[in-house]
Amino acid sequence: MKLYGYFRSSAAYRVRIALNVKEIEAEHEYVHLAKGLHGMPDYLTVNPQGLVPALVDDGHVLVQSLAIIEYLDECHPTPPLLPSGPIERARVRALSQVVACEIHPINNLRVLNYLTGDFGRSGDERTRWYGHWIAEGFRGLEELLVHHPGTGRYCHGDNVTMADLCLVPQVFNARRFNCDLSAYPTLVAIADRLNEIPAFAAAAPERQPDAEG
Repeated sequence: MKLYGYFRSSAAYRVRIALNVKEIEAEHEYVHLAKGLHGMPDYLTVNPQGLVPALVDDGHVLVQSLAIIEYLDECHPTPPLLPSGPIERARVRALSQVVACEIHPINNLRVLNYLTGDFGRSGDERTRWYGHWIAEGFRGLEELLVHHPGTGRYCHGDNVTMADLCLVPQVFNARRFNCDLSAYPTLVAIADRLNEIPAFAAAAPERQPDAEG
């Protein structure tokens, strides 16, 4: 099994956590997004989208982090990352998608680079853009967590789920951009508890071999 990733990629971060939680050994191949290596022909033969992560398992190439995580969960069911009941699974998937489909796509590196490149926006405007969409997304996510009886020590109950794998990287990035998170005490507290788990801590960007000083 081989995972193509980049230390600061939120999507790759999610998959690293999943591999660690399930104690799955994988070879890591580093694709430096800031240097444009994701657009090189060698990598495009792996993932024509030119995005990370990509997981190669038994000759099959899997893309999109949530699909990869569910694949790992089906092939390595212990510990499970989705609850057993259909309503509970739907909730965990929804919480995951709030991050992976609503917040992250408009704040990822290629969008931010487009703002400062083709649109000529300043670094301050780039940061304002990022902070605006974090606030929009985290406001709703906080409400979904604080007002639902299914929320426990983590996003859903007291066991780690796919939603937690999505939350932690997004909180990490929000802090990297110095976003004010004081209005989201529930999701911040959950992320902080999760970061105490060795599988999460080991997946942190600064602990990856390709991390820059």
